[in-house]
Amino acid sequence: MLSSRLAAGIKEVPKVLKRNVGILAPALQKASDPIQQLFVDKVREYRSKSAGSNKLVDASPEILKELEAELEKAAKQYGGGPGVNMTEFPKFQFEEPKVDPINLQK
Repeated sequence: MLSSRLAAGIKEVPKVLKRNVGILAPALQKASDPIQQLFVDKVREYRSKSAGSNKLVDASPEILKELEAELEKAAKQYGGGPGVNMTEFPKFQFEEPKVDPINLQK
């Protein structure tokens, strides 16, 4: 049984390789379409502008103010506030329920 599964798995390897090469082939080729090249250039420009920061790229002060207002609104709605880390997983505390003893003898 195990040997038949291994043999079937080995037969599937060429199919998987063909699929992966088929998916990666367009990415490995140079862009021949001018629109495609513009898209690639814009993606590279965005990557260089963001430079690993988590902030918005080329955002105006109005946009940043609106973003801050939306984040505050979401924090209030979901229990956040000053000094509350909204990126941390919440800690739950469950109390043991108080159960009355059952007396089966009458």
